Amino acid sequence: MKQRKIPMRKCVVSNEMKPKKEMIRIVRSKEGEISIDPTGKMPGRGAYLSMEPDVVQKSWDQKILDRVLNDTLTDDFYQELLDYVSHQKARRELFGNGK
Repeated sequence: MKQRKIPMRKCVVSNEMKPKKEMIRIVRSKEGEISIDPTGKMPGRGAYLSMEPDVVQKSWDQKILDRVLNDTLTDDFYQELLDYVSHQKARRELFGNGK
């Protein structure tokens, strides 16, 4: 049987190439609204982060997403992102990668 191609994306913080399913996409819409995109299909400019709390914390400390998305992100957004990534990582450890 033919092996399916796995889409790869680069983390904007660590510059590592990883499978798209192991990343979280942050999207800026045309209206300038920035949000977390769990589906990876929202329209707009996207930036990928590894699904690791320490990567999100580094992004917050160095304001990497602000530079990549050309916008100023609030501390509330970074906290929401950190909570989301921590929750998703805990789920993957609990239920495995397939869920």
